[in-house]
Amino acid sequence: MGRIIAVTNQKGGVGKTTTAVNLCAALADLGQKTLLVDMDPQGNAATGAGIDPRAFDISMYQVLLGSADITDCIRSTGIEHFAVAPARLEMSGAEIELVTAFSRELRLRHALAPIADDYDYIFIDCPPSLGLLTVNALSAAVEILVPVQCEYYALEGLGQLLHNVEMVREGLNPALVISAIVMVMYDARTRLAAEVVADVRQHFGDRVCRVVIPRAVRLSEAPSVGQPVTVYAPNSRGAVAYQELAREIHEPVSNREWEQERETL
Repeated sequence: MGRIIAVTNQKGGVGKTTTAVNLCAALADLGQKTLLVDMDPQGNAATGAGIDPRAFDISMYQVLLGSADITDCIRSTGIEHFAVAPARLEMSGAEIELVTAFSRELRLRHALAPIADDYDYIFIDCPPSLGLLTVNALSAAVEILVPVQCEYYALEGLGQLLHNVEMVREGLNPALVISAIVMVMYDARTRLAAEVVADVRQHFGDRVCRVVIPRAVRLSEAPSVGQPVTVYAPNSRGAVAYQELAREIHEPVSNREWEQERETL
């Protein structure tokens, strides 16, 4: 079974989708068969990977409501080993329509079960809230990857996220762990950025990735042309950082604290 990783942070604008798209592309470059599942109604994960969700009749909306199979939703990005299950704006209605549905929090888990062995990595891009869409993602995942912006309120947002993850663990998914925290939008010119990284490392230890993602122009430009930065500007600082992050995520994890924690559950 492949690794199922939810990319989440309740704060908006912290690089969740940028991290999900570029990490998937970088892992695909390493030969890992990778699927990106878009659970955000904005649909930016798909467009960032070069797919127009409006061009297809089936999206994750139909999958969650049970009117389509996820295999009918998956689209190739044109990058070898990298596919996307897109979302559209209609996805925002799913939270309302699923309120009275049976096993509403487990719809995504059930949808992914038949294809879990077909991919080395399944990443789930979450919306910036703890609504039913994010709860579905956390119920389906085994790991959580948290992008954290190098700013003053970073630790405050992480504290709330930890509380919400614990609620999901207790009620729906006891195997869920935060396996990776990625520091993003790092500006080496400011002392604040270095202090935030140091604080997060002090609190979360080995869960904080060694690789830090810089604030870079090419990273901001890449979504506008519908390409991961590893394709748009493969030699840029942002692309190199995500390539290094992919190798770190892919390395053996048996000695990490979160793996030991999961074994005790």
